[in-house]
Amino acid sequence: MSAIELKEHPQLRITEIFRSLQGESDSVGWPTVFVRLTGCPLRCVYCDTAYAFTGGQRMAINEIMMQVQAHQTKDVCVTGGEPLAQPACLSLLKALCDAGYAVSLETSGAIDIAGVDPRVRIVMDLKTPSSGESGRNLLENLDHLKASDEIKFVVGSTEDFQWAEAQVQHHQLDRRFNVLVSPVFGMVTPLMLAEWVLGTGLRLRMQMQLHKMIWGNEPGH
Repeated sequence: MSAIELKEHPQLRITEIFRSLQGESDSVGWPTVFVRLTGCPLRCVYCDTAYAFTGGQRMAINEIMMQVQAHQTKDVCVTGGEPLAQPACLSLLKALCDAGYAVSLETSGAIDIAGVDPRVRIVMDLKTPSSGESGRNLLENLDHLKASDEIKFVVGSTEDFQWAEAQVQHHQLDRRFNVLVSPVFGMVTPLMLAEWVLGTGLRLRMQMQLHKMIWGNEPGH
């Protein structure tokens, strides 16, 4: 295929496409098709999808769309890795929206989200200190989020929660978006996190990863 043809028919490297229950965010519990893109520039200490850092299969957008369509499911989540690390992800998101899917994007917050189709619901991390990647947070992204988008903090310690609380207060995040707080498995218990959330005057939504409660860390769920 020529360079011109590749530009007109962009390809993405895909780790997996599968149907499961959405385990996080406002869509928790809904049957969802997950399109997991390969590659991520971050190396968070607690990452549970390191298998998506490398490998994968190159697929044209029309091939991806055909696989998504075969699952006959309204909700589609584009995730990674870090999906926005592949520029053609923007074209995929648009194609999914054009096809009438309810599309969400899970992103680390370390890459500019300004080009994301406004029909996409963005779930964006702000990386906490224990991730080892908090210096990669692109705070300018906050200006591009919509009221329907969500911000997620994954906390692995008291210090992480205090840091997250400070960010929410400083940027008034709980007045602008739904703010999700999740524990790092094995480092913060659900009870600890629940007590921390209840100890604040902030509108924070504690969440557990439903898919892990059901299937554990098994890939493809």
